[in-house]
Amino acid sequence: MAERSTAAVDVADNSGDKPLAADAAKATADGVDTQNGRAADGSMPDKDGERRKTASAAVPELHSGHKLARRYRLEECVTRLDGFSSWRAMDEKLRRAVGVHLLPADHPRARAVLAAARSSALLGDPRFVHVLDAVEENDLVYVVHEWLPDATELTTLLASGPLEPHEAYQLVSQVSQAMAAAHREGLAHLRLTPSAILRTSTGQYRIRGLAVNAALRGITSDTPQRTDTEAIGALLYAALTQRWPYENDAYGLTGLPKGVGLLAPDQVRAGVHRGLGELAMRALANDGATASRQEPPCTTPEELAKAVAAMPRIRPPEPAFTPPPEYQHTTYQQGSYGRPMPTGMPATQAVAVTPPPPLQSRTGKALKWAVAALLIAALGLGSWQLADTLLGRNNGGSGSSGSTPQTKPDDAPKEIKPGKPLRISNATVFGKEPIKPEDVDKAVDGNAGTAWITKVFYGYANFGNLDDYDDGSGIVVDLGSVQDVAGVDVDLYAAGQKVEVRAAAPEASPAHSLSDFSHEIVKLGITGKNLKTTLETPVKTRFLLVHITSLPDSGGGYRGGINEIKVLGTAE
Repeated sequence: MAERSTAAVDVADNSGDKPLAADAAKATADGVDTQNGRAADGSMPDKDGERRKTASAAVPELHSGHKLARRYRLEECVTRLDGFSSWRAMDEKLRRAVGVHLLPADHPRARAVLAAARSSALLGDPRFVHVLDAVEENDLVYVVHEWLPDATELTTLLASGPLEPHEAYQLVSQVSQAMAAAHREGLAHLRLTPSAILRTSTGQYRIRGLAVNAALRGITSDTPQRTDTEAIGALLYAALTQRWPYENDAYGLTGLPKGVGLLAPDQVRAGVHRGLGELAMRALANDGATASRQEPPCTTPEELAKAVAAMPRIRPPEPAFTPPPEYQHTTYQQGSYGRPMPTGMPATQAVAVTPPPPLQSRTGKALKWAVAALLIAALGLGSWQLADTLLGRNNGGSGSSGSTPQTKPDDAPKEIKPGKPLRISNATVFGKEPIKPEDVDKAVDGNAGTAWITKVFYGYANFGNLDDYDDGSGIVVDLGSVQDVAGVDVDLYAAGQKVEVRAAAPEASPAHSLSDFSHEIVKLGITGKNLKTTLETPVKTRFLLVHITSLPDSGGGYRGGINEIKVLGTAE
């Protein structure tokens, strides 16, 4: 069934228009392809009904320092192409860098760009670079989006060589899942190129220009899901081979030989991961091309994401171990260190050199007398202090008030031993947006076989980097009254979570925010499956918080949880 993308809303099709400009060796930070600092002007054949509507409106003549809405200060123009311009700007209100696309309000694609930007902004998926604002003002239309200075374009990564199999697996897994989520909301990209994919410093991939990049260029497609799926296949092909899977060179990558058609990745480069190579062919399958195993082609991002999930998981490479250098035998011999060996002498023969008489000069004699004098003075001082100590001890034995009291054995500090688990009267889920509060009792029911488990978060280990979970999550336990707590024993749902345990002050009322738990019991850190600690000094408290700030990778997402919490009292 034919589909219709919202990537370019209200843009009329025109099959006779000029094809999309696609040849580029470099990409700017706003997702617009450039080559040598100028807009790329190469050609790429239309695919799957893609069409591009040309525009004749002039690019607004703006300069660095110009402010939009008295807030966004333009700093550097990174692209000026086809009737629009793209800038790096500064949001002076929030003091952060942003990207801005600008075009005249009478531009034939201005309505489509505004509609696409507003639709993209509603998605709110952390795997995409977010649209922050879309405004028509003073005969201008501008779209403001995130700027990620610490991220690296896929174009730059591929310039140094193909990706490792694990990295290529992460790329196709994350991008296909993200695009599947976008298409479920009726949004397409239609411009998925290596410059539209960013890899953050944490290893997560983010997609920029959803719907907006296509709308800026007037690109439409009758089969948007097929178009985006084939684009993901091209990205995976390039990641495995460092070649562009079409005849024309593009994005700094060499194209395939002309006239031979689509070659399998392992025919282009030796050592390509077989499963990923077949997956790329299934996504690129078109005009009769099929995968090497004759499996059906993937025609939607959803199908591609399921095919990736069905693959055996590819583990990251083991860290390279550099052995220490072998022990080097020195040629040190007494009296000859650093000197060349005599000619004709065997290397193993020791050179016997008589050392010069020590300290025979005038300076040496003076030094000897000075050392002797210091030794005599030190000996006399030590003898005097010893005698003074002995006399003071004898005087103390006669009952004088200056005697030092002896410490009794009973005064020594006692070792605190934790006792039996204290009764937990209530438990609640911590956080702005409580996660599965209906399951919280499973973490305090005395049964390690049941658990409170978080939802699956995508893109970031810190709960998807979502605002509702910026304080993390966890469980607050209520002991019913103030108790002496000597330790805790927490059985976690999975290892690799970043956890801390904190206690509220004894006089605290029901605690809810992180600041209410002022006493640190277990320091924040990555922990294993079991978290157990014994306190040197019991803590008086009624409320304790098992606080989780980061989740482990569960394969395709991040998930954690708690099986059982035990709060230990003091031994009687």
